[in-house]
Amino acid sequence: MSTQGGDATDTPTAATTSAAAGTSGGTGTAPEVVWTPTPEQVERTRVADFRRWLAGERGVTTKDYAQLHEFSTTSLGDFWSAVAEYLGVIWHDEPGRVLSGPEMPGATWFAGGTLNYAEHALTGGVAGAAKADDEVAVIFAREDGLERDLTYGELRARVAAARAGLIELGVGKGDRVVALAPNCPQTLVAFLAAASLGAIWSSCSPDFGVRAVADRFTQIEPKVLIAVNGYRYNGRAFDIRPTVEELHGQLPGLGATVLIDYEDGGTMPGTRGWDELLAAHEGAELAFDAVEFDHPLWILYSSGTTGLPKGIVQGHGGITLEHLKALALQQDLGAGERFFWFTTTGWMMWNFLISGLLVGSTVVLYDGSPGYPDLGALWRLSARRGVTVFGTSAPFVQTCLKAHLRPADELDLSALRAIGSTGAPLSEEGFRWIADAIGPDVQICSVSGGTDLCTAFVGPAPDVPVWLGELSCRSLGAAVQAYDDSGRAVVDEVGELVVTEPMPSMPVMFWNDPDGSRLRAAYFEDFPGVWRHGDWIKITRRGSAVIYGRSDSTLNRGGVRMGTAEFYRVVESYDAVVDSLVIDTSAAGEDGELLCFLVLAEDVSLEDLEPDLRKQLRGALSPRHVPDRFVVVDAVPRTLNGKKCEVPVKKILSGADPDRAVSRDALANPDSLTPFVEYAERS
Repeated sequence: MSTQGGDATDTPTAATTSAAAGTSGGTGTAPEVVWTPTPEQVERTRVADFRRWLAGERGVTTKDYAQLHEFSTTSLGDFWSAVAEYLGVIWHDEPGRVLSGPEMPGATWFAGGTLNYAEHALTGGVAGAAKADDEVAVIFAREDGLERDLTYGELRARVAAARAGLIELGVGKGDRVVALAPNCPQTLVAFLAAASLGAIWSSCSPDFGVRAVADRFTQIEPKVLIAVNGYRYNGRAFDIRPTVEELHGQLPGLGATVLIDYEDGGTMPGTRGWDELLAAHEGAELAFDAVEFDHPLWILYSSGTTGLPKGIVQGHGGITLEHLKALALQQDLGAGERFFWFTTTGWMMWNFLISGLLVGSTVVLYDGSPGYPDLGALWRLSARRGVTVFGTSAPFVQTCLKAHLRPADELDLSALRAIGSTGAPLSEEGFRWIADAIGPDVQICSVSGGTDLCTAFVGPAPDVPVWLGELSCRSLGAAVQAYDDSGRAVVDEVGELVVTEPMPSMPVMFWNDPDGSRLRAAYFEDFPGVWRHGDWIKITRRGSAVIYGRSDSTLNRGGVRMGTAEFYRVVESYDAVVDSLVIDTSAAGEDGELLCFLVLAEDVSLEDLEPDLRKQLRGALSPRHVPDRFVVVDAVPRTLNGKKCEVPVKKILSGADPDRAVSRDALANPDSLTPFVEYAERS
């Protein structure tokens, strides 16, 4: 997690460091502490209460977060059974053994136990705290000014009606229900209704093209498609009925399409109206079908940049347990909190956001551009609706920083206690901007994880300080290590990010991978029995971490390896640089070029900027990491989820056929590839 305290120069006392990190021995020179909780704040956190509960109910004494983390990763069965009991998992059939066959892949969690995710979201409540009908469950805002609130009572009634509607359409346990819909209440209701039946959910954002949607949905053969007729983004309206019509021809097993009137009343023949479907089942009884712990809850997807997206299947129990732990213990979310994360339904952060309901929080859904009508839109929403935990991406923070935005100068953000950041490493300048422009008392929760587990395995804890430029700690239950090339765990050195013990939310399978070979190839080939995630990470002696970017796009110059995140921290600190992409075309045994592609601000000349860029990179990184060439482009290719396409571009620049190196349908801006293809052809 990352937070920062502006120009603060205080450093942790020995007592603070010990209590937070639980690390004995010297730690070298630590970065400045930019946020730290007071003892009184720590005592009020749920994680502190959990430690007290562990001592009283289970006889497990842990004096600080580090000791709790050690317990959570060395006594897996004891830890996860304690989490399930303490946070109030609702079992229909009580499980037997917590963990069977602990090797990876193949670990089995809570064998014999049955439950339902939707029941936890709608009726359970953490530690048995039921949600009253009049409590606000959902706040919805759209970029055009439309706002709606839903109470828990209203949400339950709509889910009950939608559940009955899906039953009418023939949906049952194991059937797939898919949505081409934005981050809005209708999508949430449809998902919870599907989950209540044991149906399997999958969603794409409505801005995805036909090919991108079909590549995902055709694999899983849905029974019902739920789609909006259009959407709004950046001040424009988009009619997606032609996309829905095309999809019909590519989903041969489709039984029904339900159309949500989301934009200007557009209808489609052969579809069922969403409002009509719910009205026909008004007053239906809310029920939850018990399913096995590892029964599929939803299917997420890999980026699909180099082939068909892999369907990543996660289970009811694993997600319920992991998200309860992550939100209640790591984020300290609960009743009375208002939880926001800017996301679309095509990104795992949507799934994480809506799990705020599991802990009794109000979830704040936003649909539209984060920059419309200006960059202050989300900050105004936060002030207006009293958001307490505000989640976004590191690039958004960087954009606000470069625009010299200062939201706290104009808005009342006093309710805000934490800022979440993910999608890319948060720069030190991003930390400082948050502390200065949002407030030094706001905890900055920089997190790193992935779609593969639908959670963060490195991030924040409410009882651990935040050091400048670092993620505060490894998450409870996540046995994260940095491995050197020989598979040895290292500290204070950059290594491969691995997870050495199973986690409940690891995929139960890949779709259409009956023998598990594709899943094993994706995570377990390099270090058998150990999950290799594909990032560079450094674990410090204080227990914090730094992410350095993807390990498959490393800059290897003269034998000195460096993650791309370090490069971007320098280059993108310039206001003149809107975006950048660095590519090392070196291959095994062959030296190549180090190329830096730049998107420049208006009226900026590369000729004027380049000398200073070279000087700064030489001083901050090394002479070896000064690019051979800087090249100006209009845009950096990004996936539909906003990730830079480093590996596909490297393949193109190394001579690979562009159509084999990357699927253009998996890109948010496919035309941005053209300059890179042309550069490769000239070289």
